[in-house]
Amino acid sequence: MKEDKKSEGQRKQEALSYKKKNYYEETSATEREAIFAYAEGYKAFLDAAKTEREACDYAVKAAQDKGFTEYKFGEKLRAGDKKYYVNRGKSVVVFRVGKRNLEEDGFRIIASHIDAPRIDIKQNPVYEEAGMCFLKTHYYGGIKKYQWTAMPLALHGVVVLQDGTKKEIRVGEDETDPVFYINDLLPHLGAEQMNKTAAKVIGGEQLNVLVGSVPYADKDVSDKIKLNVLSVLHDKYGMCEEDFLSAELSVVPAFRARDIGFDRGLVGAYGHDDRVCAYPALTALLDFESEHTVLAMLVDKEEIGSIGTTGMQCKVFEDVMEEISVALGANFRKVRAHSKCLSSDVTAAYDPNFPEVYEKMNAAILSHGTCMNKFTGSRGKSGSSDASAEFVGEIRKAFNDAGVIWQTAELGKVDAGGGGTVAMFVANLNIDTVDLGVPVISMHAPYELISKADLYSTYKAFQAFLC
Repeated sequence: MKEDKKSEGQRKQEALSYKKKNYYEETSATEREAIFAYAEGYKAFLDAAKTEREACDYAVKAAQDKGFTEYKFGEKLRAGDKKYYVNRGKSVVVFRVGKRNLEEDGFRIIASHIDAPRIDIKQNPVYEEAGMCFLKTHYYGGIKKYQWTAMPLALHGVVVLQDGTKKEIRVGEDETDPVFYINDLLPHLGAEQMNKTAAKVIGGEQLNVLVGSVPYADKDVSDKIKLNVLSVLHDKYGMCEEDFLSAELSVVPAFRARDIGFDRGLVGAYGHDDRVCAYPALTALLDFESEHTVLAMLVDKEEIGSIGTTGMQCKVFEDVMEEISVALGANFRKVRAHSKCLSSDVTAAYDPNFPEVYEKMNAAILSHGTCMNKFTGSRGKSGSSDASAEFVGEIRKAFNDAGVIWQTAELGKVDAGGGGTVAMFVANLNIDTVDLGVPVISMHAPYELISKADLYSTYKAFQAFLC
């Protein structure tokens, strides 16, 4: 309708009302090509980085390719320096030193996590029974256990041998590799199982990974299948059974990232939570220079509370910021007070198949852009830093001025549940922080789904924030 034919009420309604925008509808053909092209790099990242160690290695290599060099505590810094700091091979801080006065300007921080829900191998895992050899497991993060049965699985991780040698293991990703498997019960005998609640259909101690079935060719030994598996591991990696005690091994889905739908507008993959935010955080920092001093923190352990030496609660991330401040002659307390952070984690996209748990007016809609969560937590905002109106207003203006298509949401109905992010830990340092990330369908499932439009919107939002 032409502007001169609109009624006063129509013009007022258009000016005063808020409506979320579908990014695909708002974008040009050229930008849509950019959206799809960017997603190809992201899919390659997902296939290469199915654990936090692999994601950390990927980030370091990408930074090195852009001229970034490793940072050591105590190192002198100056404007224009491009550095990365690796923490124990499972988290990394990538940063650029800007031209602005650090005490007055503070840091611009994007904090994302690179761990994802998975199934970890126990320390004493190997056993044989009924013609099969298994590894016992302990699941990591919040999963629906029944979703992890009867599918191809890959084994990733490291083992430290008795002599201190570290061996990397990655089996199940190449077409010629074997894959692994968690058994499920056939429906013909599953009547009792099917009467259980979903939380109990598969128990934690039933998530045993099938890894072998061929006996060792020696009639004089017991547990022949187990011995054959151990023999294969020894031949390939030099390990014996005791070496599992100093191993970090995980099973993850052996699926590759794929386009979803006839129109290819979506991506299905394992590990969107939260690598779908870590990837644009990393690439935005690597691709764009800024007058600010900017940091991308890619951290571990968010799925189990952000604790430990590689989680966001570890003092090392505060130490890195303090070391940068000291190297630039800035008072760290003043720097923190003027710093700003996007805690970049995924949120739940509205799913019309399960409308009962969403409040649609305040739910993230797929392909409507990156999503800001002013607060997270559960029920009465428990566990949320709840960003201030002033900071939300500042970020809102930055996004709108840059033409970013974005939206806001909360994680489900008030009493439906909820979740947390690393935001509270950054905010506890006296740093203004708000959550921003990509909406996800089937979050924490072995195969999650996101929109390419939301991925690219997040990349543009980070560019607007950092630059």
